[in-house]
Amino acid sequence: MKKEYDFSQGKRGAVVPVPAGKTRVTIPLDKDLLQWFRSQVHEMGGGNYQTLINAALREYIRQREESLEETLRRVIREEMQTHA
Repeated sequence: MKKEYDFSQGKRGAVVPVPAGKTRVTIPLDKDLLQWFRSQVHEMGGGNYQTLINAALREYIRQREESLEETLRRVIREEMQTHA
């Protein structure tokens, strides 16, 4: 370890840049929720729990915007594909 370091060329901010279309946020989540998402990713063989949280939020919004008729049609289509 050096006695002194030169930070004169240092830059503030995240070490890993945020991809286009994404925004870095910090939110407090309950420990059990975070553990659930992490365990799901682990059971799937790896990945990113943050991506899974993003997908869950998108699905929630989609379902809120979907009418009952659209929901029934979607579920029936999915079931028909499963049993085909």
